Amino acid sequence: MRRSTALIAMLSLLLAVNGQRVVAQIGLPSVQLPDAARTLPSLPDIGAEPLIAVGDTLARARIERITGLLRDRPDQIEPDRNGQPAVRGVLIATGIDEAMIARAQDGGFTLIDRERIDALDLDLARFAVPRGQSLARAQKNLAKRLPDAAIDADHLYFASGPGGLLPATMLASAPASSSGAPLGLIDGGVAAHPSVAGRVEQRGFASGAPVASRHGTAVASLLIGDGAVRGAAPGRRLAAADVYGSDPAGGNASAIARALGWLAERGVAVTTISLVGPDNKLLAIAVSRAQQRGMLIVAAVGNDGPAAPPAYPASYKGVFAVTGVDARDRALPEAGGALHVDFAAPGAAVLAATGATTTERLRGTSFAAPLVAGRLAQRYPTPATGQIAAAVTALVLEARDLGKKGHDKVYGHGLICGRCGGR
Repeated sequence: MRRSTALIAMLSLLLAVNGQRVVAQIGLPSVQLPDAARTLPSLPDIGAEPLIAVGDTLARARIERITGLLRDRPDQIEPDRNGQPAVRGVLIATGIDEAMIARAQDGGFTLIDRERIDALDLDLARFAVPRGQSLARAQKNLAKRLPDAAIDADHLYFASGPGGLLPATMLASAPASSSGAPLGLIDGGVAAHPSVAGRVEQRGFASGAPVASRHGTAVASLLIGDGAVRGAAPGRRLAAADVYGSDPAGGNASAIARALGWLAERGVAVTTISLVGPDNKLLAIAVSRAQQRGMLIVAAVGNDGPAAPPAYPASYKGVFAVTGVDARDRALPEAGGALHVDFAAPGAAVLAATGATTTERLRGTSFAAPLVAGRLAQRYPTPATGQIAAAVTALVLEARDLGKKGHDKVYGHGLICGRCGGR
């Protein structure tokens, strides 16, 4: 009970009523809280290597992955000023008005499009960088011209586990339903495996989307699977946002922001994002706006090792960051780094659906995150900021302590759903 009391004492719910909007910023206590064709390659064989060697191997693999992506798709992807892969020649901006757009155009920036994500009360504009300017230089120039706006590259986010596209005929399909709020998923598309078929409503936020993917199907099955693959919230409905489709530059920040808006519109209370990438101003705002509307977001810490840069969106305040453990409840050596870790769940030899008729044993933090999200959703079925403290407290009490006594930086509050994932 001591952990629950501490959690309630430190849980920060900043509620402010402004017109019709209630703002709730969640802060957990010591929890402080692909294009599937472009999905990360399989992890290197790390089974018998010393931990230092594992870190070096993962660091090299991450650098080689980014370098290879930039080399293979130079017409669609380029590095931002920090070397992170992003959509070529495009900057995204929020918090702008007509005068700002005019100033940007005076500097040679062309407005590509402008849209409003109503459910998040968020405006989004995309600018094409001036001919001959690198993305890195254009970021700096546009930020100077529009100092009061949030300007960033349209960064790419990667599935934190193996993936791949599936035939179009495999796509799961179900109509929207008004009977209770669905769980949310931002990933690749979901195949019509029997464990999830008939309960997955899908929408695409990239060229060619939605299209079924191994990764999206696996995560979905671990969320709501009921049958050969049993998820942490069996039998529930799912709203799945495919942010990859067949787009070589899919999985970008603007697609994820739009997906969050759709899920908020659908009344989703808990959303799983098993994707990782850099901090991004648009994504940070979109995540915060979704949280303000009562959505709880669960994200994987990634598989680039603990020495990797902090993974986002897992590192954003109030997002539940999830790591993975093996069959002996030891942290996966490849588990990535986040600014906080909140919970652990099975992440090795996890049984998941990978197609319309196939299941596989998979490894990675991607497959731990939905197990935590499913258990959280059982306690928090609809968005209601007044119910967040009780739901999170119950989840903390459910966790089995691992590692150092109490909350720690490796396992967070401990293991959730220890017998899930076919263990």
